[in-house]
Amino acid sequence: MSKFGFESSTYEVLAGVDLEGKQVIVTGGASGLGFETARALGSKGAHVVLVGRNAEKLEMAKIQLMRFGQTKVDTELMDLEDLDSVKVAAESLLSRYPKIDILINNAGIMACPLARTKQGFESQFGTNHLAHFLFTCLLAPPLIAAGDARVVNLSSSGHHRGAVNFEDPNYQSTPYDKWEAYGASKTANALFSVGLNARLKPRGVLSYAVHPGMIPTGLGRHLVPEDLAHFATAPEPFKTEPQGSATSVWAATAAELADKGGSFLANCQIAEINDGPIPIGVKTYATSQENADKLWEISEKLVGATFSW
Repeated sequence: MSKFGFESSTYEVLAGVDLEGKQVIVTGGASGLGFETARALGSKGAHVVLVGRNAEKLEMAKIQLMRFGQTKVDTELMDLEDLDSVKVAAESLLSRYPKIDILINNAGIMACPLARTKQGFESQFGTNHLAHFLFTCLLAPPLIAAGDARVVNLSSSGHHRGAVNFEDPNYQSTPYDKWEAYGASKTANALFSVGLNARLKPRGVLSYAVHPGMIPTGLGRHLVPEDLAHFATAPEPFKTEPQGSATSVWAATAAELADKGGSFLANCQIAEINDGPIPIGVKTYATSQENADKLWEISEKLVGATFSW
């Protein structure tokens, strides 16, 4: 449905796009794909807020964007491993921005040893899904106020490695496997997009899940040599950061996606269902409305809040 593809970059996808007056929030915006996404959207006139947990890195990223000529850049501290920090950041953003046009939930961790967030969640599920779930739901009022907003959740083809374990999502009794846990968290990102779209589409907010591709960024800091050997046999080559961010900015801006909320996107296209062994496309379990509703209920319980708009 799109003229873009695997090799398309943010420069191509945003050619001719005008984002003047638009308010954009990007988590993990200080480096990697988050920084490139912020740079690309800001280059088209958007006011961008970089969200991250390291104040020094955020300030350096802001300075770098300003050197590119972007003057509408702000920052916000938030630690996704602590829901109290998420609440404080959301409150700060709510006080500063009456409307948010685009929210890019880009930050995440991958294939790390078993660890727990401050609230006791398995770190990948807690960081990649639960924190973004809470953050997005708290920011729903200014998203609704924008009248035509979009939420982009970075998932991954890694979701093929694991469905959400609804009985034990935090590995309290299940033996821990770092790749299965990563896959479950990325499946959760996809299902959150389905669940959020179902709830907020009537209020003018669309949501999408994105597989950015394989890009050598800081996300891979926990990888060991065996993991790197596995990537060498992956069914798709690596992308540059502008190529890896292209699907995110396409999801955030493409007119042809206006009636496609809830979709899983890859290579600037809507991904096809694939329940086979090769990790391309999207698994049925990551697109199921039933699974999305089940995850929503569990997520509300875990973060200790219920949401209705």
